[in-house]
Amino acid sequence: MGLGHLLLGLLVVAIWGSNFVVIKVALGSFPPILMAALRFASATVPAIFFFRRPQLPWRNLAAYGLLIGGGQFSLLYLAMQSQISPGLASLVVQAQVLFTVGLAVLLQGERVRLFQLLAALLALSGFAVIGLHTDGSTTWLGIVMVLGSGLCWALGNMVGRSAGRVNMLAYMVWTSAFSVPPLVALSLLVEGGPAVLGQAMADAPLLAWGAILWQSMANTLLGYGLWAWLLVRYDAATVTPLALLVPVFGMASSVALLGEPFPAWKAAAMLLVMAGLSLNVLWPRLRAAWLGRSG
Repeated sequence: MGLGHLLLGLLVVAIWGSNFVVIKVALGSFPPILMAALRFASATVPAIFFFRRPQLPWRNLAAYGLLIGGGQFSLLYLAMQSQISPGLASLVVQAQVLFTVGLAVLLQGERVRLFQLLAALLALSGFAVIGLHTDGSTTWLGIVMVLGSGLCWALGNMVGRSAGRVNMLAYMVWTSAFSVPPLVALSLLVEGGPAVLGQAMADAPLLAWGAILWQSMANTLLGYGLWAWLLVRYDAATVTPLALLVPVFGMASSVALLGEPFPAWKAAAMLLVMAGLSLNVLWPRLRAAWLGRSG
């Protein structure tokens, strides 16, 4: 990958990682489920008028939208409101990698390999370290909710995989439309009626609205658009390992911008989780390269 394209890839993972800080900023003004609804509504309109609907069954688009919007982000936002710090949330949600592997084994009959078991053990050890150090900023409830968010993400990955090769940007726009109605209904049910939610939106400062737009435009449309553009030009083995840096940017931005403490136990947990994720993603490629050289 050329330097310019590598920098584009790093820009995407930096946007995705630092978005956890942006989420925390917006949660200071919006109830979490309403915030998720606003995020996906702004990712849908006006973009949906410029992207043709992917030629897929409606049930695929609906399932992905419900799992990602209704599941992944509602749980993530609820947890980040008061139950887990942004840096740790960016790390724990990466359990989606392990959940995706597990679902592929259970639902599609893929064979589990030794390196995947070792990767899971390393990552779970990191999550255990986090669980042993819960405090006022991170609780067991927050960890469980973010793990649930990761599970919804993994289920969404399975639905997305069944879609095959599609325009990912158009796919994100159209599936976002299915996230909005259940999120609005749930917000009205548990966060207050139209008057309460309307007042929350009226009182929100420009910074909070900017955070909503950043999540939809930069994180979703620009991020996925550039990522898909890179995947067209390079094979997945070249591009996807860059995503391992998302929690690194997530933790670093939370420490730098929000003053999140970074004691030794967080460093240890991060190293364990990142080692597990790296082993899962990189080992097959490293092994293939080694066998190719020795052959």
